[in-house]
Amino acid sequence: MTLQEVMKQMKACGTEQNRKTWGRYGIQGEMFGVSFANLYNFQKQIKVDHELAEQLWATGNYDAQVLATLVADPNAMTDKQFEEWAKGLNNNGIALMYGKLLIRSPLARKKAEKWHRSKDELIASVGWMLISGLALGDNELTDEFFDPYLKLIESGIHKQKNRVRYEMNGALITIGLRNERMEKKAMAVAKKIGKIIVDHGDTDCKTPDAVEYIARTKAYRNKKKAKAAAK
Repeated sequence: MTLQEVMKQMKACGTEQNRKTWGRYGIQGEMFGVSFANLYNFQKQIKVDHELAEQLWATGNYDAQVLATLVADPNAMTDKQFEEWAKGLNNNGIALMYGKLLIRSPLARKKAEKWHRSKDELIASVGWMLISGLALGDNELTDEFFDPYLKLIESGIHKQKNRVRYEMNGALITIGLRNERMEKKAMAVAKKIGKIIVDHGDTDCKTPDAVEYIARTKAYRNKKKAKAAAK
């Protein structure tokens, strides 16, 4: 599919209701209002097309940029390209999708280590998203790799910008779900820092309580293991 074909089809799929919904989530600027169901259908048709992804991202259109993160090849993304795309982040929605693309790249750890310190709210939030992804998905990393991040969460989460607080809380949860040793450390930090306040605007989104979330997930995992063992 060419860029022109994709843009034409996305425009036809867009709705005013979706544009209003995205607006409540802080998404502004050019957009068609394409549902994620339709975007995933486009992904199935296109599969991986890195050149098209670059063209989609360059449009600045929200729906096109989301689709770009879905059809881009994370292994083809260069350090320079990741940096350039990061400069275009302007809302939480695209930052989330961008983070999901980056976590599949060999550059994920490098960017996590750099970006979590960024003064830019969205770039820093992506940095903490990557730390979350590494905690759950990178078995080659030692537990000690995450100790400094737990210390940063304990000492500074309440001082951070709104979206960064949310992603730091998410990282605390995923680090705690890594294994039993890290669970104890994360739970201690979570109890010490207490409730995390995040402004979600005109949405129904909520900030999960780390202690409750970790405990609930652990109980679910144990129940699942018990069922598997009983078979």
